[in-house]
Amino acid sequence: MANSVKASVHSLHVYPVKATRGCAPREMAVEPWGPAGDRRWLLIDASGKGITQREHPRLALAASEPLPGGAVRLSAPGLDPLEVPVPDPVRTVPVLLFGEKYEAVPAGSAADAWWSAYLGTEARLVHMDDPALRRPVDPDFAREGETVSFADGYPVLVTTLSSLDALNSLIAQGDMPDEGPLPMNRFRPNVVLDGTAPWAEDGWRRITVGEVSFRVAKPSGRCVVTTTDQFTSERGKEPLRTLAKHRRFGSQLVFGQNVVPEGTGVLRIGDPVVVEGA
Repeated sequence: MANSVKASVHSLHVYPVKATRGCAPREMAVEPWGPAGDRRWLLIDASGKGITQREHPRLALAASEPLPGGAVRLSAPGLDPLEVPVPDPVRTVPVLLFGEKYEAVPAGSAADAWWSAYLGTEARLVHMDDPALRRPVDPDFAREGETVSFADGYPVLVTTLSSLDALNSLIAQGDMPDEGPLPMNRFRPNVVLDGTAPWAEDGWRRITVGEVSFRVAKPSGRCVVTTTDQFTSERGKEPLRTLAKHRRFGSQLVFGQNVVPEGTGVLRIGDPVVVEGA
């Protein structure tokens, strides 16, 4: 049964290059594979394996800004900004992301040199030319034909302010209170909602945000990236320490919900939210 929970969109977030600092637009187009321009670019190492903040926390200090036509503007401490156009898909290279192989288009030598200089190791930038063809959603939680960009596994990540407040309260009561309170950017969401009850998202099956409906695929299992301060790149123990005590779902430590668009449209800050439960 659908019910309005008097919730609304608090903020929107897009990360053009996976693992970098993104941007917070006031409105965001939603495509079948996620927010327009979200994680269409990926860094890979010399072997073709995807590079994320898991291995290189300094990526938190590098920013990617979307430009017209899908291009991206890169900036990072100690380097001049660089604008990278969308490469012509004349050839692809194999990339390995979370143990699965995909194809992507090389961005070119200028972008590779920029990233290699920043990370201090060989790095290449690649672009996903056609998300409709390149990467399916995890078949254990997908419907036929659903695809995703270079996001961790699902098109859109939704979190709520009330659950963050609840988590921060638990951290404050724990044995490492000095690590809190944590900001929402630790969780790198696409859509942040206000006006829900804490942990209400555990019972969601479908949500409609503004003009777009989403199927709730699965809770978001969290990794070491959440322990990385997105302003300094330093790592601590929280929130994983507290999530392990209070938010363990099977083998995963959970915060937020992975959702899949059931249509396309535009989300805007302040949009109302309608929820369908179990």
